[in-house]
Amino acid sequence: MELKTITGQPVIQAERITLRPLQRSDRGLLELYAGDERIATSTRSIPHPLPPGAAEAFITRSQAQGRNEDVWALDGTGAGLGELVGVISLSRMEDAPHQSQIGYWVAPILWHSGLASEAVSALLAANPQNCDTVFAEVFQDNPFSARILTNAGFQYLGDAETFSVARDANVATWTYLKKF
Repeated sequence: MELKTITGQPVIQAERITLRPLQRSDRGLLELYAGDERIATSTRSIPHPLPPGAAEAFITRSQAQGRNEDVWALDGTGAGLGELVGVISLSRMEDAPHQSQIGYWVAPILWHSGLASEAVSALLAANPQNCDTVFAEVFQDNPFSARILTNAGFQYLGDAETFSVARDANVATWTYLKKF
């Protein structure tokens, strides 16, 4: 299947959402949602409170040539859900060709709507980085994200921990693997 690309990154169509590269006009909604403590504390890297300029810097990094992470906005415009209702990414793993790590979040107002599952499934089906293996981790206090991964065919690897900037602490995680 031939995918349309923007800035060298494919646009991926799912049922209710389109996965498309971030654009400058996403800054306001990105600040709103990433600035929400519930989102920040469910990630490793989003600080809370969100500092001024953080969303704009994230967009700039996501558009940079030679980036190691591809980031897509979950655009629900076609379904009347909004221009940006979440984010999903694939980060290439250093020294491991064809291996990436997936990360995602959805706006709290749309939690439990199936959008995260839809986005993960669409991204994996498109496999835009031509991965042999995709890894994922979720905080152990977020079993809903774990269910999204297992429903998408990820296999549980084990327990670990990682540092969360918003929590300013190490957080227990579950690690998952998907082979293609």
